[in-house]
Amino acid sequence: MPCPSVLSPSPGRADAVSVCPCPHPRAVLMPCPSVRPCSSFDVAGVGAGIVGLAAARELLLRHPSLALAVLEKEQEPAHHQSGHNSGVIHSGIYYTPGSLKAKLCVQGAALCYQYCDQKGIPYKQCGKLIVAVEQDEIPRLKALYERGLQNNVPGLKLIGAKEIQEKEPFCRGLMALDSPYTGIVDYKQVAQSYARDFQEAGGTILTDFEVTDMEMAKESSAGSQDGLKYPVIVRSKKGQEVSCGHILTCAGLHSDRLAQLSGCSAQPRIVPFRGDYLVLKPEKSYLVKGNIYPVPNPRFPFLGFHFTPRMDGSVWLGPNAVLAFKREGYKLLDFSPGDFLEAVTYSGLWKLVLRNVSYGLGELYRAFSLPAQVRQLQRFIPEVTTSDVLRGPSGVRAQALDSEGNLVDDFVFDGGSGAVGSRILHVRNAPSPAATSSLAIAAAIADEAQRRFQL
Repeated sequence: MPCPSVLSPSPGRADAVSVCPCPHPRAVLMPCPSVRPCSSFDVAGVGAGIVGLAAARELLLRHPSLALAVLEKEQEPAHHQSGHNSGVIHSGIYYTPGSLKAKLCVQGAALCYQYCDQKGIPYKQCGKLIVAVEQDEIPRLKALYERGLQNNVPGLKLIGAKEIQEKEPFCRGLMALDSPYTGIVDYKQVAQSYARDFQEAGGTILTDFEVTDMEMAKESSAGSQDGLKYPVIVRSKKGQEVSCGHILTCAGLHSDRLAQLSGCSAQPRIVPFRGDYLVLKPEKSYLVKGNIYPVPNPRFPFLGFHFTPRMDGSVWLGPNAVLAFKREGYKLLDFSPGDFLEAVTYSGLWKLVLRNVSYGLGELYRAFSLPAQVRQLQRFIPEVTTSDVLRGPSGVRAQALDSEGNLVDDFVFDGGSGAVGSRILHVRNAPSPAATSSLAIAAAIADEAQRRFQL
């Protein structure tokens, strides 16, 4: 049976090399030709995105004697949402006071800055302005300010047009909410650091391991000691097997599909939304110093076009939000018949669409029209023209959607039916912004795993 790639830290490198940690599942030796001697774990995590890695790291730091593995279908960790995002460290302004989402974001931002300081990961606390450009936006802006204060977001203040231009000389607005605590970081670098922490604590990351089946071991193997201790078999698309005592899934774009493998409900369904960014040409990056956001419209589910400086010095503009025709479709015309049919036959999506027809049509038009996107940006920085921008990268958001068309904002934990269900914890949704909140979310997931698995 082929051995999956097993990532192990390499001194002085941010990436990893392929080795197999035989004979003990948490030792690091030379490559091994067989997966059998190193394929039994107390807990197998599925998904090496930033949340899955943070949760596995937290579990192992709490329980260092556990044999823990993370199974990842790609060749490297943080390949999808964790590596395709704006890189903003959010401060927690937008969320309902007292909600778990608000608490996790404020706590998570503080933990993120602290972690980056400890690990020497570069970041910039460049701040954010939420800018009102119309009179009818000012009451909503003031309400956001009050909400941020209730959430204990540090340093918030309302500023006028003159102060806006002192902070952002090319930005025009009537009033703005100044959030100096907002920052930027490369979250892929953060996720890779979580992976190194996990490995240095004794954990194993198996890449190229796309999970397709989870079941209890056959009776014939239950008589062995390993069969009793590791009764769950996890199989990959390539026929590899891992035995474990429990499974923890944090599978992002595929979280609903993995949950259904263990007999869970099909809901909430993951509906993929693609966000396309523009990029300011390098000679125009002087136009933007920090994050510039619009005042969100409560009638619509997304934040709207914004200006986001990046750690590499570039400036991203956007994103829009359109239905992705493929769950991992980062290009405008990427298409998967199966993914597309699954999305458009879901009643929850149509209910969301019908409530937001004008917004959805506008987003679709802007996805194809560069001038239409630039007009959105000119509301804040009139100097931006179509000749100043290029089409940039895209990301796909795994949006959990219930059957009534409501965006699911909170944790969704699930198990499943039968003997396997009692040994699985599916994290079907984690509160956004998940990257900012990843360490705080990890603690909540670890608490739930300890309770369910009696660790």
